[in-house]
Order: sequence, then structure tokens, then C-alpha cells
Amino acid sequence: MSINVPTLISIIIYLIGMWIIGYVAAKMTKNLSDYVLGGRRLGAGVAALSAGSSDMSGWLMLGLPGAMYLSGFGSIWLPIGLAIGAYLNWQFIAKPLRVYTKVANDSITVPDFFENRFHDSSKILRVVSAIVILVFFTFYTSSSLVGGAILLEKSFGMNYILALWIGAAVIVSYTFFGGFLAASWTDFFQGILMFLALIIIPFVAIHELGGWHDTVQKIGNIGTSYLNVYSGATAVGVISLLAWGLGYFGQPHIIVRFMGIKSTKEIPKARLIGMGWMIISLFGAMFIGFAGIAYFADAPLKNSETVFIMFSQVLFNPWVSGFLLAAILSAIMSTVDSQLLVSSSALAQDFYKSIFRRNASKKEEMIVGRIAVLGIAIIAILLGYDPNSKVLELVGYAWAGFGAAFGPVIILSLFWKRMTRNGALAGIIVGSVTVIVWAKLSGGIFDLYELAPGFLLGGISIVIVSLLGRAPSKIIIEEFKTYRSKLKQV
Repeated sequence: MSINVPTLISIIIYLIGMWIIGYVAAKMTKNLSDYVLGGRRLGAGVAALSAGSSDMSGWLMLGLPGAMYLSGFGSIWLPIGLAIGAYLNWQFIAKPLRVYTKVANDSITVPDFFENRFHDSSKILRVVSAIVILVFFTFYTSSSLVGGAILLEKSFGMNYILALWIGAAVIVSYTFFGGFLAASWTDFFQGILMFLALIIIPFVAIHELGGWHDTVQKIGNIGTSYLNVYSGATAVGVISLLAWGLGYFGQPHIIVRFMGIKSTKEIPKARLIGMGWMIISLFGAMFIGFAGIAYFADAPLKNSETVFIMFSQVLFNPWVSGFLLAAILSAIMSTVDSQLLVSSSALAQDFYKSIFRRNASKKEEMIVGRIAVLGIAIIAILLGYDPNSKVLELVGYAWAGFGAAFGPVIILSLFWKRMTRNGALAGIIVGSVTVIVWAKLSGGIFDLYELAPGFLLGGISIVIVSLLGRAPSKIIIEEFKTYRSKLKQV
């Protein structure tokens, strides 16, 4: 495939813009708190779109349209579950987490919060949390890099491995220098670009097919199962898709946006912006895949996850196509930068400073964080060497890991004062191990998405171990009361 110069130029213009934002953010990044949490100064719009775009990643532009292209409305349960989970996360977790992380010794990472919340001087809670973050984020990051490689490969005929390295180099370059502010500000603009692309492409595609009525009729002629939300559905299948929503409560790269917002007063506005963006984007992604069933009926796509890419190429002139393809790159970049950042903070703050170099200078911490970004990116690239990797499958595994390991711990730590350090530790271990083991089994109940049993068993283990052990100390209880008192005041 020959390289389309106008399309390439459009993407390069977009990338230059992201690098400029990263450069400006780097000038404002003075210490690890700035690098990891942006000094807690995100506005509502930036926090909302940053959380949304870092959440959705390449699966919104590749995986979800691909799932709709394959099965039609039978895939609708996944976005429904995600929308419900995201709303509950904004409604019930955002404000308490913002307040408690400030009360708990101004915690700037998730492991930092767990250690300070339970006054764990042993460091075991911090270390185990950091290990979980590094393991699952490596898979998560790899899934996004695979999406970027697919984009470059299908758009420009580039060798898959070369595309994998080029995509990673672009993302690492601005995350390496700018940290949290670079990730959040670029996420904001990337979120806008993703939003526009997800509105424009399905609108034009459905118009080309003769309108909504004709599109539905053509798809119905291909197969009525595409129009049935229960087509091929089983109780286990529907529950599995809805269970994706549980993952939101434990995703470090999403909940860290709640920690970084400048004021709790910004949260209602951020929730409105974030949920509006998310619901419209999900519908747009669904309709892209749905329209693709009819549009590509005579020449079915070999890879269902390329339906967005193909539409951008066949429906628009090369200049517009370039910016639409940049929307996919936006989705990928906005997630990878956040994942790399949380992973680097786990190494710099939760391993290096807390265990090996407690007196490390701020400059030294930032250097370690930046080195960690490079190291994790390289491992993720190597994991993505298989060109047959499915973006949605890789994302699903990592999403389940975080949701089961951290979700119950986050929820109960914010709302249950009787919870203990050992209970939190049990929840993290049981949740993550359940996901790893369950994912390797199949048949019957084991076809259930591993997040559901992992979340349930993790939560049960927290309650049992906490109740069997010694009650929290007076200091922890008093700090919990202080947090609840402050929460009522905001």
C-alpha cells in the first residue's frame, strides 16, 4: 500500500500539537507531585475528558466497533455496563477519594493512599499494590500499543513491528518529559478529537447507506440476528458484558484524575461533562460498527477491528481522513500516557523512594520515574509483538485485574471504618489471583468474565479478614472520622 501524503501530513500536524503541549507541561513540572498528580490543579473539563479518554483507549475506536460489526446489537450490553459503572464511579467515589487522599497525608498514588489510609508501616500494602499495577498495566499498555500498530499498518502499509515501535516512541516522548499535566492536557484535546470523529463517521456512513431506515433494512436482509439485542445471548454472556462496569472502581489511571482535580466543587460539573462525552462516544462507536455490517457486506473485513479505519479511508478525502485516523491515535495515546505515568509512579514513589532511597531528592525521584516510563514501555512493546493480538481481549484481561484487585478495596476503604490493613491486603491478593486463574479456565461458569468473580471474592475476603482481625487503631478511626466530617462540609 502506498503512503497517502495528505493523510500522513494531517497526522504529523496532530502529533506536533501534542508535543507542544507536552513541552509546555514539562516547563510546569517541578517535582514528583507535579509529575504524578499535576499538583492537584485540574479543572472540571480537563479532569472529565482526561478521565474519559484515558479510560476508553483504542478499544473504543477499534474493539467496540469491531464487536458491533461482528454481532450487531447483541454487543450493546458492554457499553450499557460501562456507562452505568462510570456514572457510579463519578457519583460515589470521586468526591470521597479526593477528600480522603488529602486527609491521608496528601497521598498522590493509589498505593500511597492504601498505605496512609491504614497506617501500614510495614510497606507490604504499598509493595503488593505496586506489583499489581506493574503487572496488569504492562498488559494494558501493550494492548494500546497493538492498536497503534494496527492503525499504522493498515493505514500506511507499514511493517507491524516497525509500527509498534514508532507508535510507542511518539507516546513515550511527551509522557517522559511532561508527566501528569502533559497526559491530562493532551487527553483533553484528544478527547475532543475522538468525540468529533465518533459523531462524524457514523453520520456520514449512515447517510451514504440512505439513512437510518435503509441501513437497518439492509442489515436485516443480511441477518435479523444483527438487530436482536438477545441474539446469541446467554445469562452468563450478558452478565459478563455488564460486569465490565465494575472495573471502573479500581482503575488507577482513572481514579487518579479524581485525586488530581483542584476542588470537590468541580466534580459535579466534571461528572456532567464526562458522562455526556462518554455516552455519545459509546453510541458513535456502536453505530460505526453497526453501519459497517451493511457498508462492507459485499467485501467483508478480515479484521473486524479495522472498521473505523476503513470508513475513514473510503468516506473522506485524504486530509480529513488523516485527522480521523489521528482520533484513533488520540484514543491510544491518551490511555498509554496515563498507564505509563501510573506505572512509573509505582516504581519511583512506591518502590524506589519508600524502600530503597527514602531520602531521595525530588530531582532524583523524577529521573527514576522517567526511566521507569522507558522500561515499562519496552516490556509492553515486546508483549505486543504478536500481530494477531486482539485489542479487546488484552484490555479485558487488564481491566478485570485492576477492577477485582483494587475496586472492592477502594469502595470499602472509603465507606467502612472497620476495614483493616490485612483485609485490604487479602482483597488485593484474592481479587487479582482470581482473575489470573479464572481467565485460564473455560466451560460452564468459567465462561463468566473473570472480573465478576474476582470482584465478588475480593470484596468478601476484605470483610472476613477485617472482622476476624484486630479492630483498626484509634488513630485510624479518628482520621476516618475527620475525613467523613470534611466530606460533609464540601
